Amino acid sequence: MEYRYLDVTTDGPIATITLDNPQRRNALALDVMLEITDAFRTIGRTDARGIVLAANGPVFSAGHDFGNMLGVSLSDAQELLQVCTDMMNVVQQVPQVVIAKVHALATAAGCQLVATCDLAIAAESAGFALPGGKGGLYCHTPLVAVARQIGRKRALELSMTGDPIDAHTAADWGLINRAVPDDDLDDAVDDLMRRATRGSASSKAQGKRSFYAQVDLDQPKAYAYAMEVMAAGVVTPHGQEGIASFLEKRKPDFS
Repeated sequence: MEYRYLDVTTDGPIATITLDNPQRRNALALDVMLEITDAFRTIGRTDARGIVLAANGPVFSAGHDFGNMLGVSLSDAQELLQVCTDMMNVVQQVPQVVIAKVHALATAAGCQLVATCDLAIAAESAGFALPGGKGGLYCHTPLVAVARQIGRKRALELSMTGDPIDAHTAADWGLINRAVPDDDLDDAVDDLMRRATRGSASSKAQGKRSFYAQVDLDQPKAYAYAMEVMAAGVVTPHGQEGIASFLEKRKPDFS
């Protein structure tokens, strides 16, 4: 698929998906979301170890394109939001580590996209907002991802006021991993990706899948699920190699 609104590049084992429609503030129009979904699915089928989600222009993403929503039917609105939900889900379904690299404002579904990524680092000049509380369309679906990162009271403050928070507040609330000086953003993302992709790729992929499967279960069900996944991991070739290399005090071979 040729992308009109994205720039997709690879550097060794790391792929970068860059939102590249700055004239529209990288709004998540229907065509854009379909491209993002396809890009993640395509990379997900490769042997890439990590995916960076970045953006060009003065805004990381302004969220949904209201041009797709004006005058639509209920079924059209449902279809649009299903495409958005599918996009969010695929970010967490691919086996690779996904890091959001946020250089500017991420609002509404753009903020949701950051919250959906496995990890996120933002420049100090970045900001985050769920502005629906200021208007006539509340940010219902963005709250699904955001509330799971920052908790109920903060999520309601963010969505009811519609006011943006800065990058350091976003880090303090748990929406992102950390905020760094603007000039350090590239290096900080590279460093986190390097550390997050160490070890067995297959083990990490299973770890990502099991995390999202268990994190919202009640504790007994979460333990029951995680116990079975971990037991299965013990007897895999990579599990056994990791154990043996630790005991033998040597570097593991996960080829």
